[in-house]
Amino acid sequence: MLEQVAGMMLLTGKAVVATFTPPYSWKDEFVEESWLILRRCLIPMIISTIAFGFGAPGLQAANLTQIFGTVDREGAFFVMASIREFAGWINGMVIAGVAGTAICADLGARKVREELDALAVLGLDPVRTIVTPRFLALGIMTPLMNILALAFGVLGGWIATVVVWGETSAGFIATFSSNFTFPDLFGSVLKTTGFGFIIAIACCYKGLNVKGGAQGVGRAVNQAVVIAFAGIWVFNSLFTNILLAAFPETGNLH
Repeated sequence: MLEQVAGMMLLTGKAVVATFTPPYSWKDEFVEESWLILRRCLIPMIISTIAFGFGAPGLQAANLTQIFGTVDREGAFFVMASIREFAGWINGMVIAGVAGTAICADLGARKVREELDALAVLGLDPVRTIVTPRFLALGIMTPLMNILALAFGVLGGWIATVVVWGETSAGFIATFSSNFTFPDLFGSVLKTTGFGFIIAIACCYKGLNVKGGAQGVGRAVNQAVVIAFAGIWVFNSLFTNILLAAFPETGNLH
């Protein structure tokens, strides 16, 4: 395990160095990979965030707030539920499960077919040519897609509050806006940036170190997604605790 962690750290360093040093041969591949991530992950992310926002923090939380006659407080609740927690988390899970596994399988297949060795023989750096564009694409597209995840997560809560429970849109928006703060939004974007790079390095490392043919590729994909999920959970917990400690006012309900 320690050897794999060290390998991921070294691969991260090589990818960062390749990002900022010429030649920038990764630019075209970066655009293509970003488009693939968007195309593969957008619809699953939208469906997941709307459904989760509508269900758990939407309908179930309204079951409690309606006891006190304050269903409109769902707007304030969704600042914590969607902006701070579940929208970014679901976005990371979807990108890890869809884009991350595809990248790991692609690199693993290239490794099995010895394409990476062929690149090295030609004098091309596999990290600069293959890893860096995927590293950057995941690290940049994850927070960008998180902005959409936040909006659709709140939309799911609005549907539960207004359409199902009959509360007014004005009440939902008023309590939401009174509790929404810049640290919540900036923290969500920064956190999901970390998610993207965690997914990238776990999936790229596992793909580059496949052993055992096609069966080894399957094992590497499974291991990569589990490592990415675990890394997201740990990072999410640490980041949220630090955010709340640095900006304690974000934990207040107005």
